[in-house]
Amino acid sequence: MTTRQKPTDATHWSTHTLAKALGTNRSMVSRVWRANGLKPHLSRTFKVSNDPNFAEKLVDVVGLYLDPPEHALVLCVDEKSQIQALDRTQPSLPIYPGRCETMTHDYKRNGTTTLFAALNVAEGYLIGQCMPRHRHQEFIKFLKQIDAETPPELDLHLIVDNYATHKHPKVQAWLKRHRRFHMHFIPTSSSWLNLVERWFREITDKRIRRGVFKSVEQLIAAIQAYIDNHNSDPKPFVWTAKAQDILEKVGRARAALDKVASD
Repeated sequence: MTTRQKPTDATHWSTHTLAKALGTNRSMVSRVWRANGLKPHLSRTFKVSNDPNFAEKLVDVVGLYLDPPEHALVLCVDEKSQIQALDRTQPSLPIYPGRCETMTHDYKRNGTTTLFAALNVAEGYLIGQCMPRHRHQEFIKFLKQIDAETPPELDLHLIVDNYATHKHPKVQAWLKRHRRFHMHFIPTSSSWLNLVERWFREITDKRIRRGVFKSVEQLIAAIQAYIDNHNSDPKPFVWTAKAQDILEKVGRARAALDKVASD
């Protein structure tokens, strides 16, 4: 996954420096950049997984998305930790014709919570619970919730990341006693492969980031209300990318990195 950074003052500095070196003015440099589609003031972040079993794990997870097993549910599971209950120092100004919603840049921290979530890939329904911490004890508690809130006759295939909690010996022992649970680990540095991350992005953008919470209790109530509203009319995220196409794209990225490293 990639994220685009906002323009910074580096644009002014780079145009000035380049113009001086070329003996021209900043306007000329800017025009040449625009004409050639160059945007040196923007950058994107990325990371290619170095997991030695990348291909094997990718094929496994994508296979669950594109060809899910019969008599089973596929659930994307993860924790969104350290969600802050932030209270703005002054009231926000509501949206108005010609003006966007505004809020103060500073805030008061009122504590944190961790959201455990399991997204039903086929139906879009979400099982969620907020807890103070995200240790193996809390993860086992959440696994019990998943067990209680899903049809007992179905196998459960959980797509998870490589966080140590998910592999804790006590978690492994619990899973051995609950044979309908099957864990599928995504490759390292591949959070984009877990569909629940898209749901986390939505609740962050639509509810958490824009919210004002005077206490952790208010934050948890807002999260639960968002989950309830989502589940009243759930819509699944549809995965379409084939494993082979992803492997080819990753291969090109690795080749580009190797070329840069060798230059």
